[in-house]
Amino acid sequence: MDLQITDMLILACVAPLVGFVLLGLARGRIPENLAALLGVGSIGVAALATLSVGWQFFNQPPAAGFVAVKLWTWMQVGNFAPAFTLRLDALSLVMMGVITGVGFFIHLFASWYMRGDPGYTRFFAYMNLFIASMLVLVLGDDLLVLYLGWEGVGLASYLLIGFWYQDPANGLAARKAFLVTRVGDTMLAIGLFLLYREFGTLNIQELATNATLHWAVGSPLATLTALLILGGAVGKSAQLPLQTWLADAMAGPTPVSALIHAATMVTAGVYLIARTHALFALAPFAQHLVAVIGALTLLLAGFTALVQTDIKKILAYSTMSQIGYMFLAEGVGAYGSAVFHLMTHAFFKALLFLAAGSVILALHHEQDIFRMGGLRKRLPFVFVCMLIGTLALTAFPFTAGYYSKDEILHQVYLSGHHELWLVGLAGAFLTALYSFRLIFIVFFGAGRFDTGHGTPQGARSLDHHLPLAVLLVLALGGGLLQLPLEAMLATVLPAAQGTEVETANGFAERLPLVVSLAGIALAWLLFVQFPRIPAALAQNSIGAAVTRLWRSAWGFDWFYDRVLTRPFVAIATLGRNDVADRLIGVIPATLRGANALLTRTQTGKLRWYAAVAGFGTCLLLALVALR
Repeated sequence: MDLQITDMLILACVAPLVGFVLLGLARGRIPENLAALLGVGSIGVAALATLSVGWQFFNQPPAAGFVAVKLWTWMQVGNFAPAFTLRLDALSLVMMGVITGVGFFIHLFASWYMRGDPGYTRFFAYMNLFIASMLVLVLGDDLLVLYLGWEGVGLASYLLIGFWYQDPANGLAARKAFLVTRVGDTMLAIGLFLLYREFGTLNIQELATNATLHWAVGSPLATLTALLILGGAVGKSAQLPLQTWLADAMAGPTPVSALIHAATMVTAGVYLIARTHALFALAPFAQHLVAVIGALTLLLAGFTALVQTDIKKILAYSTMSQIGYMFLAEGVGAYGSAVFHLMTHAFFKALLFLAAGSVILALHHEQDIFRMGGLRKRLPFVFVCMLIGTLALTAFPFTAGYYSKDEILHQVYLSGHHELWLVGLAGAFLTALYSFRLIFIVFFGAGRFDTGHGTPQGARSLDHHLPLAVLLVLALGGGLLQLPLEAMLATVLPAAQGTEVETANGFAERLPLVVSLAGIALAWLLFVQFPRIPAALAQNSIGAAVTRLWRSAWGFDWFYDRVLTRPFVAIATLGRNDVADRLIGVIPATLRGANALLTRTQTGKLRWYAAVAGFGTCLLLALVALR
């Protein structure tokens, strides 16, 4: 069993990497069908290997509860010798399933969506690199290996967000995502340095044991380390105050948005906190801050999504809000609930993004929801997918989101943090309101699309229908995995510690559903029955000011531009001609001068070359003779 599971584990990691190398070496010189076969096939192999690993893990559980595969010793500097080891346990298995499973269907959809693009091969090379990096991140047994995957994900996200680099705005969005997340990455790196200084190792299990033995609960070092790790998680998962990159990441192709926002990058922070939960248990302040950040983010993102007009940005802020719920759960110690919602969110959010991509292509790359309308009859299958995904997002009964999201709110209530529970309820109301605002505006009412491009028509290919159909089923039935998933995660993650007992009538348990239904009802009234009301509210002075504030995502970009970017640019401008720059400038000036002198010798005249060669030969013979 160990040999087989080891082989499959290695195969799952190597297959996307091989796909990336082959596609990268091809440099766009292979047909689209072959590029799709390599790009999608490599992730399919990884998904099948993950399925095999999961089957063996369940049927013949390892005696230690995990499988460790040491591939090599990465480096050795004195006593520092981190091993490149893959560790498979219940948490990493869940993450592998989400990454390769949902990632495969996103790749399959992308093979249809990206047809005809000049960068078709390059696109799949980047996508494969993304999946390979994410697998290294979640399987690393050492924080240094995890950090390697962490930075690989950042690089791949930069390449994918700026994929259509011909438009300068896309390049700007890619650089913004790269730089903002680097802030969190730097904090995480400092945290790793601090951990190594204290314990002489970066192995995750050894760190958990040593920290528990040597640090008291609430000690300054434990708190500082947890805060630095939280900084890294906040950057990758787009939580306050490093959330500004996420909406701009919509500059990439829609399958990229699905991959980043559903199954991979934004969930990396949630995984990191869950994996280092032992450190957060020693830092109650930092753990409570995780919950507060999640609560504030889900609330601010909900208000922002309410006034967006770009269909992809609405879904992006929805992702930010749902990640906030996961942070909220981890902050109150409900790690299993957070990971469960991470999984179900991957199902319905990937479904929503891919369905939105179908709408965008059907309308010839139109993304403004107010230029759509009446599409439920023209795109019936896509409408059903969007509707089911939205119901799951709003935690409608018997959808996957109902079981995971309501479980988070229930655990928050039982933890005794009623103020955070109320924020979560407000977020649930906003989620229902802005989600069904999108549904009613895009799929109901009169058509407002440009008929000059032709009537919107749905796709009829298998690589379009199959991913949507599978994700639709998972968005509906994913909640059935709750009990086996919680039992499996209980071997890795601590159980939630509630301080209160639920009331007999289950009031707190039923209230989230009531709130969500109220949000759906209000959306129907405002955007179907009485659409003039929101239009009138947005036109008065107060409503216009609030709309501008929310549409600008609460002005964080404006604030950062004036407090950080402009002062930095001003200082750099003042210092660009200082003495150091002038001294360093001597080097390129000297090289340019030498180059200018040498280029004068290249006259193109054969006699000159023969004379120079003869002179050089005579000089060489003279030197030999003198010696």
